[in-house]
Amino acid sequence: MLFGRYKKNPISITDKKVEKWSYATCSYCSTGCSIEIGINKDGEPVSSRGVGGADVNQGKLCLKGIFEHELFDSSGRGKTPLIRNNFYDDWEETDWPQATKKMADEIRRIQAQYGRDAFAIVSTGQILTEGFYTLGKLARGVIGTNNYDGNTTLCMASAVSGYKRSFGSDGPPGCYEDFSHTDCLIAWGSNLPEQHPIIYWRMKEAQEKRHFPLIVVDPRVTMLAQNADMHLPIRPGTDVVLQNALMYVILDEGLEDSAYIEANTNGFEALAAEVKNYDPTTAAKICGIDEDTIRHVARLYAKANAAMQIWTMGINQSTHGSDGVVGINNLSLLTGNIGKKGGTSLSITGQCNAMGTREWSSCSGLPGYRLLENPEDREEIGKFWGVDPEFFPKKRGMTQTDIFPAIETGQIKGLWLVGTNPMTSMANTARIRKTLEKLECLVVQDSYQDVETMQYAHIFLPAAIWAEKEGCFTNTERRVNLTRQIKKPYANTKTDLHIFNAVAQQFEQGRKMRFPDKPEEVFNEMRQLSKGRLVDISGMTYDLIEQNRGIQWPYTEEQAKRGIAPPKGGKRLYTEPATFRFKDGRAKLIPLPFIDNNEVPDEHYPFWLNSGRLVEHFHTRTRTGKIGNNNKFSPTPFMEMNPDAAEELGIRHQHYVRVVSRRNDAVVMVMLTHRVPRNMVFIPFHFHDCVNRLTLGLLDPYSRQPAFKQAAVRIEHIDQEQAALINKEARAY
Repeated sequence: MLFGRYKKNPISITDKKVEKWSYATCSYCSTGCSIEIGINKDGEPVSSRGVGGADVNQGKLCLKGIFEHELFDSSGRGKTPLIRNNFYDDWEETDWPQATKKMADEIRRIQAQYGRDAFAIVSTGQILTEGFYTLGKLARGVIGTNNYDGNTTLCMASAVSGYKRSFGSDGPPGCYEDFSHTDCLIAWGSNLPEQHPIIYWRMKEAQEKRHFPLIVVDPRVTMLAQNADMHLPIRPGTDVVLQNALMYVILDEGLEDSAYIEANTNGFEALAAEVKNYDPTTAAKICGIDEDTIRHVARLYAKANAAMQIWTMGINQSTHGSDGVVGINNLSLLTGNIGKKGGTSLSITGQCNAMGTREWSSCSGLPGYRLLENPEDREEIGKFWGVDPEFFPKKRGMTQTDIFPAIETGQIKGLWLVGTNPMTSMANTARIRKTLEKLECLVVQDSYQDVETMQYAHIFLPAAIWAEKEGCFTNTERRVNLTRQIKKPYANTKTDLHIFNAVAQQFEQGRKMRFPDKPEEVFNEMRQLSKGRLVDISGMTYDLIEQNRGIQWPYTEEQAKRGIAPPKGGKRLYTEPATFRFKDGRAKLIPLPFIDNNEVPDEHYPFWLNSGRLVEHFHTRTRTGKIGNNNKFSPTPFMEMNPDAAEELGIRHQHYVRVVSRRNDAVVMVMLTHRVPRNMVFIPFHFHDCVNRLTLGLLDPYSRQPAFKQAAVRIEHIDQEQAALINKEARAY
């Protein structure tokens, strides 16, 4: 008997007839992969490949990057500007001058009637840095609203807040090369294989060479946890307790780096006093990790010559998110693991250019990590832009998560959404739906006309996608990389830079200021403003960035003039003693008392609800949901559930159920797996009218980031035919 094929056929790869390859940076996650798009003789993008000489990905791409060229022809693209008077009216096509004039007229009307801050702007982490900088100039220097933020509040605000509290500035201090030098790695709430596959490959390759222990702290048995040396299935929302317990052991056993603490930090005594309340025996009862494991992990980490910590949404999306980041920083500072090879606290950023918006969009301040609260910063930027410094607010306004409640109460009457979809991404979807109905003017600027927020929009500005424009992204490790324009914008769409400039020209103040229309000219403005700052990019040019396949900041004009080549591999911050961004140059050790304010399971809602990413999808599926080779793996909402819990409730594999929280309900298909504990379920967050119908979204007091991962639900049976119909209608919609 013959098994398998009698005659094997060779694998054949279709010849795409590529005539040339054009350089770009992947526009999905924050890894920052260098990518080349193959162009055929008709000028159409037909293929994607990784760039072999790029330090970040070394020729590799994940499932999303491999099919990124298909975005240009994806369905649902907007074609031309649209306007209407009420969100229940039919859309009318218009041209760009009329659309931007109507928008400017509405902004002026709302601000004249209700005040300057009654019009709000929420942007994204997806557009190019030159666009972010220009939008910031428009928002701060022309429109003048202080209620201006990015949707990065939903993913990275706690990391930003934690870095600022500990080090005096935003900016991840480490780099991917640290994996190749570390002797111990703790991953807090991070599932690299699905969130950032190429970073996982970098980490895994380094681990196979160095055999350092990998410790994963996560309530779910993620793919990363399955490959870990130790998995700590922590009780949701108690990371601070575990961190304090680890510090208790380090101090109790004299494992701290006293010389580093003395030379580089303030606040040691207060931290040590607070940590005494979290002995491992007490902490174990709260966080669910036994005391022997706590002691063992503390010793592994503190005794390593170099130890690093990484984290993503499992830390950030919590009522204690900012404290969790500070706790990670505390551990790094106590053991001297900042600014050295293999020793760092490295936040793994979410969106492709979340770092770009943090650096240059002026959402939380002014360009280049300048502060609205600092009179010298306001004076400098006002002079550079040609704006009266008194026009700037004296402190930051509302974050995204405060803007929506302010719409409910009537403080905000107009909203401009740039490349973001709160109908899917914000907690408590039903509440967001009712909120958007209250707006007198909603402007949606997006590449896709079929995003859910369009239901309530009054003006639609269709934007070009990704490589239909040119400019830079900044990745997780502060590497600035370039995307060249591969083809012209689709139909009558425009680049974000063009749109922001067109809106600026509708205002008298905008016509007085300089708004360059070429991306490289905008980048040169940013270079000039960066001189002497932590985020110094003054030595970079577009050609140099492409030549080096990305350059990490800081890279100064002085370095470039002296002929110092951009460093290959790793560039770190705070490598010299006392170079932190507080006035005295010292970092802060901050005590972290634990306040248990999560929603927790009870007899009526007995399951924890957790959420996260899938490797084949990105955020709200606006793009990956239209790419067949991505969408086919997970076309429908599903829920991971423990088989023992399912058996108790009589629930079968791949049957539909209704998941109910105190806010709303959602219908999902059940997938039975031991990846979740008996009292927990997991739902990917990519699907509209699914997990965020259920989430509570309590806010972190420092970062204002929602706690997407701590909520309580119950599971109910539902008629299978009815559920299948609901699901089919949802997919069609």
